[in-house]
Parts: sequence; C-alpha cells; structure tokens
Amino acid sequence: MKLVTYRRGAGEGRLGVVVNNEVVDVVSLDLSLPATMLDLLRAGPEGLNAVRGALSGKGVRAPLSEVTLSSPVPRPSKYLALGANYTKHLEEFAKSHPNASIPSTKQQHWFNKQVSCIIGPYDAIHIPRCSVEVDFEGELGIVIGTRCRHVPPERAHQMIAGYVVCNDVSVRDWQRLSPTATLGKSFDTHGPVGPWLTTADEIADPNRLRVRTWIDDDLRQDGNTEEFIHKIPQMISFLTTAFTLEPGDILSTGTPAGVGGAQVPPRYLKAGQRCRIEIEGLGAIDNPMIDEPQSTVSP
Repeated sequence: MKLVTYRRGAGEGRLGVVVNNEVVDVVSLDLSLPATMLDLLRAGPEGLNAVRGALSGKGVRAPLSEVTLSSPVPRPSKYLALGANYTKHLEEFAKSHPNASIPSTKQQHWFNKQVSCIIGPYDAIHIPRCSVEVDFEGELGIVIGTRCRHVPPERAHQMIAGYVVCNDVSVRDWQRLSPTATLGKSFDTHGPVGPWLTTADEIADPNRLRVRTWIDDDLRQDGNTEEFIHKIPQMISFLTTAFTLEPGDILSTGTPAGVGGAQVPPRYLKAGQRCRIEIEGLGAIDNPMIDEPQSTVSP
C-alpha cells in the first residue's frame, strides 16, 4: 500500500491510501479504522491488514491531483539521520575539503533532526536569511512500525512499517557549529518527506534501490542503496541498543555522492530552484526553494 496523510482544501489532515491515482479516505471505508498515520502504525500488522481488507469497499475517493499531501508521518517522536554511509560521498568530501575531518566508516554516525523541520513532499524549502550554504541530500527513509529495543539484525525487518523519500536539507555552516550537526540539519522546512509511505511488503530489497536528485533539470545525484556502508539491519540493531524506537519514527539512511557542498566551487541551493528526489519504487518528492518569508517574533 501507499499510505498518505492528506488534506482537501483547508481541512485537517486525513489518512488515505493511493490507488490508481486516487486517494481513498480510510475512515470512510470503516469508521472503526485508525484515523491518523500514527494510530495506524501503532495498531501494528493487524491495523495494516484491516485497511487492506477494507479497500474493496466504496469509500470516499478523490483524484490525487485534487488533494494536498503532507508528510506521511507529520510528527514522529524521532527523526534520526545517518551520516557517512556512502563511500563515494565520503570520497568527494575528502577530495574537495582535504583539511576536513572525515568520519570513520567503522562506526555509525547518527544525528537528530528536530521533527519541527518536517514538511510535505511538495512544500517550499526556505533559504534562511542567516546562510547561503543550503545543501540537498537525497535519502531513503525507514519508517518504524513496531515499538522495539535490543533488536538483533536478523529481526530488524520485522520492525519496519515501510519506506519514504527524504531530503536531509543541510545548512553547512550551521552544521559545522555543532559536533552533533543538529543545528544545521533542523532549520524549519528542511525535512521534506514523502510522497507516501510505501509499506515494506511492496519493496523486495531496500538495500538495492536507485536514488536520484535533480536540481531543476540537472541530475546531481545518481546512487544506489546497495552502496550502503552500514546496512539496514545493522542500523536498527545499533540504534535499539541505546534506546527504544517507536511506531512512526523516521530513520534517514545517508546520501550518495553529488551534494552541492562537495563541488568545487560549491553549488548550493538558491531561491527559484526546485529539488526533485526520486527513489526506485517509492516515488518522488519535488520541492521549490524560496527565500525565508519575513516573520515577527511570536509573543
């Protein structure tokens, strides 16, 4: 299934399933079904199976072109991202930044993206007033489906609800301000996710998916998750050694070579451009870049 959180007009976000370029409203199929993505994921495999079984009913349907898609999981409890997980990406940074400290590939290097950065698959990314070093990172995202701790690698696949396309937007100079990288990874609007959550049963091998990023019509990244240094079972096992993962948590798995900050000279994002990231079998997100709107401090 392709699960979405969507709106029609000014309405609140609703849970839907994409079928033949239409969105089927889940609750309209059966009032007893979960009303939100988090509620559905917390219901576990039984909840997903209940939705699958109900899809043969009529339900309320709308053309995909007539709804607004939000991030499939708008507010997960955690959004974690893995750095330094593609060898070619590390090599390009070592070449363009010879004096920089390159992370060791022997350990996994995770950082936190604040969940307030998450936006939908077609929403605008802001170029902040405080920096011009805004970069893109096309990444495969894992959505956790089962509350879990101390997961052995051979059972990791059982913890996955599905997969999404992520853009780990990075403000490079602010990223360097913190050893954890969190500041530069968490600016508002710098977490596009979508376009839907493709359930795990539809992806035969997530460690073998093509990942491509275009800036306007220029192909910048063309990699494959088979290049992962740390595979998905090891990611989940490693993280759950430290803490519990919850249904809806997003794990972004690293980016292939081609990012703007590794070019000479750097090719950072600018207002007026578009960033499209496509992952084999998962669809694409496509976000315009705009200057950060003027705002006032909240009281």
